[in-house]
Amino acid sequence: MRRVACFSFLLSALACGDSAPGSDANDAAITNPGPDATMGPAGECKFVEKSMHGEGTYYAATGSGNCGFDPSPNDLLVGAMNQTDYATSAVCGACAEVTGPMGTARVRIVDRCPECKPGDIDLSPEAFELLAPLKDGRVPIDWHYAPCDVSGGIVFHFKDGSNPWWVAVQVRNHRLPIAKLEARGSNGQYQALSRAEYNYFIADGGLGMGPFDFRVTDVEGHVIESARVPLLDNQDAPTDQQFPECL
Repeated sequence: MRRVACFSFLLSALACGDSAPGSDANDAAITNPGPDATMGPAGECKFVEKSMHGEGTYYAATGSGNCGFDPSPNDLLVGAMNQTDYATSAVCGACAEVTGPMGTARVRIVDRCPECKPGDIDLSPEAFELLAPLKDGRVPIDWHYAPCDVSGGIVFHFKDGSNPWWVAVQVRNHRLPIAKLEARGSNGQYQALSRAEYNYFIADGGLGMGPFDFRVTDVEGHVIESARVPLLDNQDAPTDQQFPECL
């Protein structure tokens, strides 16, 4: 079936207190999918609270797509986000709990749907069938973001062609959407890397030979600092660090 769906909601600035030391004030305006991402009582995830409504369709999903992830044939509960809610890749790797006429599916966002209206999600057939028969093709859906059920630590993936003078880094296997990736410069201060629509954080002038100290912030303001990450080319640098759960 031809792709005909996407989702919507504008990113807002993350409001989780003061910016971290070494961050520029402008860099600290972290984009956030959903309502204000301030932490609620008892570790509540504020970003999951906003309910969305739209239409669900399906496409021939492989797990890869505009988010730049590898195909995931053993994990095809995935979806493509509409252009508005895709928000320059800020929702890549996020999970959404989607309810349709017959049931509910939790999907991971791996792609974007340029022609979809705000609120729509284009789903894998495996996910769509949990909501409605495939023959229905297009159905009303309600959905909200949810923490992903991940195991192990976050993973830094270096894009092919990364080198000391140009580097692109992607964060994978994260529980909550990624708001910001920073690298420590030679002055000892962290500087934010720019985010591309294809879900990589870019240092156009490079970061040198490495290894690198990275700081990752999720949409709830949780921070992971990973030291001595090696420079790689189309390879993964796994960690044993993961963002905390929140409900």
